[in-house]
Amino acid sequence: MSPEKFLTKTKYFKSEDEILLESGKVLKNIEIAYETYGNLNKNKDNAILVCHALTADAHAAGYHSLNDKKPGWWDAMIGPNKALDTNKYFVISSNVLGGCKGTTGPCSINPDTKTPYGHDFPVITIEDMVKVQKKLVDFFGIKKLIVIGGSMGGMQAIEWSIKHPDIVKTTIVIASTARLSAQAIAFNAVARNAIIQDKYFNGGNYYNSCNTPDYGLAIARMIGHITYLCEEAMHSKFGRDFKSAPSFDFGVDFQVESYLEYQGRIFVDRFDANSYLYITKALDYYDPITKFGTLENAFRQSDSRFLIISFDSDWLFTSNQSKEMVNALIKAGRDVSYVELKSPCGHDAFLIEYENQTKIIKNFLKKDCPKIDAA
Repeated sequence: MSPEKFLTKTKYFKSEDEILLESGKVLKNIEIAYETYGNLNKNKDNAILVCHALTADAHAAGYHSLNDKKPGWWDAMIGPNKALDTNKYFVISSNVLGGCKGTTGPCSINPDTKTPYGHDFPVITIEDMVKVQKKLVDFFGIKKLIVIGGSMGGMQAIEWSIKHPDIVKTTIVIASTARLSAQAIAFNAVARNAIIQDKYFNGGNYYNSCNTPDYGLAIARMIGHITYLCEEAMHSKFGRDFKSAPSFDFGVDFQVESYLEYQGRIFVDRFDANSYLYITKALDYYDPITKFGTLENAFRQSDSRFLIISFDSDWLFTSNQSKEMVNALIKAGRDVSYVELKSPCGHDAFLIEYENQTKIIKNFLKKDCPKIDAA
């Protein structure tokens, strides 16, 4: 293993407090899966919270073992001398509420019934995810916080800045939006229907069954992957290339079909169908514009300075949506920087185009200058 790579471990924090959800329902005994990188300083003001996208998890950087083939999902951005420099910062990444990678979600055991929640798990929101993350941040005694996230993680970062202006000093939002477009909601609706209509879905109570709604979940993932790429990326990767010769039936003929089938097939081994339902619904519901009347009013709740990054080929969360946030922040009198990066990668660019993001983020964070003495 090269010196640049480092081993990490997912840890678990259990909150004894009840959490009152946006729906009015209550969750108790919530467990949070998290990882940390770097050291928290004595002033407890050098922390960065990394908020993940739809299907990621707490394992953002490093390797869990020497045998791991792949590092955490944002390893290129987290570590010594990287964008989120662990020589300076204490970086936290946690799995979201409703997830299936260690944090309480529909596949977790309901303490009242001693069986998996299934669809007894309450519908959750981005606001609820942040409430749970706040429990973890309080556990560390953090005084000041930088929050960063791409895609759905950007929504969490926005909510952090609005809900906790006393803590959040810097907010970085990448390839994200303050609320989904009707088109994005529509894609999520079709994906959820693919899962719900699977013959093995069983009303969401499939955990003790021999069969699970893998077919529906795979289709949902295929739909998602179409939105993550752009036309240029699709053409560059696949064009109209056949796998071999035309089959003249309804099987997989084209390379792009093969790619989507593969993505769906491997996804069902690592993700839970119910979590996909709950998290996409949380994405749909998030809307600080309606809650505060205008986006400008929403950002008036924040005392943070902002960096907004978009990608020109992202048609899921467009640059125009980022510019809407920038204009609202300016009207609200907030300190905001904005960069639109050119990329052929579509929405997935925030996970791929790390070199340009690193330069921009490192330069932006120079103003923070935390003391690096470890606690």
